Amino acid sequence: MTKYVMWGSYCEGVLEKREPYRKAHLDGLAKQKADGVLVTIGPTKDVTKVFGIYEAESEAAVRQLVESDPFWENGIWTEYEIKEWIQAF
Repeated sequence: MTKYVMWGSYCEGVLEKREPYRKAHLDGLAKQKADGVLVTIGPTKDVTKVFGIYEAESEAAVRQLVESDPFWENGIWTEYEIKEWIQAF
């Protein structure tokens, strides 16, 4: 399968605004990890950006995962981009 990286941005006041959606968000990520599609994901230390690595059939499959996440649906993630990634090491 192909690897993809996802970079995204968080909304202002993310720590407070994410609370109602955080459990559903984390549960969904845990399922993606168990299914083998999510390699890793997390925020930058300053909680302004999110970075993830996916292993999926297509970029469209990754976009579907991102756009069905409660953080995207509720404006916690405000933008994102996905790039196919070639892992050198």
